[in-house]
Amino acid sequence: MPEGKIPAPLLDAAAEARRVVVLTGAGISAESGVPTFRDAQTGLWARYDPQQLATPEAFERDPGLVWAWYRWRRELTARVEPNAAHHALTRWQRRRPGLCVVTQNVDGLHQRAGTEGVVELHGSLSRTLCSAERCMVEDWAEPDDGAPRCPCCGAYLRPGVVWFGESLPEQAVAAALQAVGSAELVLSVGTSSLVQPAASLPGEALRRGVPVVEINPAETPLSPEASWSIRGAAAEVLPMLVDSLNLG
Repeated sequence: MPEGKIPAPLLDAAAEARRVVVLTGAGISAESGVPTFRDAQTGLWARYDPQQLATPEAFERDPGLVWAWYRWRRELTARVEPNAAHHALTRWQRRRPGLCVVTQNVDGLHQRAGTEGVVELHGSLSRTLCSAERCMVEDWAEPDDGAPRCPCCGAYLRPGVVWFGESLPEQAVAAALQAVGSAELVLSVGTSSLVQPAASLPGEALRRGVPVVEINPAETPLSPEASWSIRGAAAEVLPMLVDSLNLG
């Protein structure tokens, strides 16, 4: 499909759809300057494999190291802003409240752009959990060294994200499946379409006969199956799509 061109049938489908699901991945955040998982391994962290830090085993071995890495990632994320793609989805949702964003990202940029009801499949960097009780903790004392402790039980605190080897939050998965199950249009934006179970969601829609739109600079395993596959950056294509819709 020619870059920068939105096909008329897609515009018609998007304008008519009241229940839209947008699946987003690392690509949409990368356009804000959020490093992808591996690209974040720079400076002091270059010698660490992220797959050896983002695991329960790594946290058990050295909670202070894992906490320091996530604190650094939080600081990186705090310095960036939502981009035009995030804001376009917010504008679309305000005119079509049935639009639901399901994201694999943990940076909170959708919420910062004003999108409501975001389903976070992999958790959020902004949340902190007690490693023993798995409950959210709002206030704690940050130690000079090592990981902080839960003020209630004394267990180490951990970031509220899903690590390798852990199951996705059941509530988030159920919400994503429910949204896709009732969708009239599904978009896959900035995702490699490789990470399960998120990668299977467009297929669920296609099996129901629901059109699926892929927006990605590069081809993915979803590209041959998608109803429309648009090559381009999300921050360029999504605003163009939303601006072209008659959302009166």
